[in-house]
Amino acid sequence: MIRQRIDSDDVITRDEQIYLLIGPRAKCERIIHSQLAIVKEGDCVPEWDGIICWPRGKPSQLVSVLCPEYIYDFNHRGQAYRQCDASGNWEQVPSINRTWANYTECTTYLLSSHRSQEEVRLHCTRNYIHIHLFTSFVCRAISIFVKDAVLYAMSDDGKTEAEDLAERPHMVGCKVAVTLFLYFLATNHYWILVEGLYLHSLIFMAFLSDKNYLWALTIIGWGVPAVFVSIWVNFFLFLNIIRVLASKLWETNTGKLDPRQQYR
Repeated sequence: MIRQRIDSDDVITRDEQIYLLIGPRAKCERIIHSQLAIVKEGDCVPEWDGIICWPRGKPSQLVSVLCPEYIYDFNHRGQAYRQCDASGNWEQVPSINRTWANYTECTTYLLSSHRSQEEVRLHCTRNYIHIHLFTSFVCRAISIFVKDAVLYAMSDDGKTEAEDLAERPHMVGCKVAVTLFLYFLATNHYWILVEGLYLHSLIFMAFLSDKNYLWALTIIGWGVPAVFVSIWVNFFLFLNIIRVLASKLWETNTGKLDPRQQYR
């Protein structure tokens, strides 16, 4: 379950890492409570050291535990070690008065020789979403400039009324510019929504690193606005068709009722 939530292609923050420790800590406390009754005298008691749930150890035994998957930066194929001394106590480090533990194998990926592993993390879901968001901002800005340039060019420096512009037959460029402006405006807002959805998912751990969700978020960011804009365009095309048909019908009826047209 934890392996599905954490992927080397993704990035995890300090708060997210702390969140991942909550479940293993609670599980470890239950295990410790169940094992205390069977711990023999002279054995090292099981305990949670803040990272790993250590099982009980026998005197003079080197206890090994797999590096936990819920610690993001660890080498999950390595092992951590603790020494249970002859007196039944976990070996201490006198200089810092803390229990000794060897995490060398777990921290392999933190060494400088493995910096390439860190560089791979730049290609993550979060950064891809940021790129799409900033791209939508750029497209929105460009569409504004294009729209303004087209509108002012077709309105003869802004002196022509809007009603006159609507009657011009060569307004295709203007309509396309406005449509693109509305589309990129919508995509901008939808990518902000995608950012919120992704942050929400990180909090509740619904999904973290599954790349399939990146495609779903991309469709939401770029595809959903296209659907709404196309509906808007079709609606106004429908209204324009109704307007033309109504005007033709009105002209026909007016011609039939005109006495001068009847006696010609």
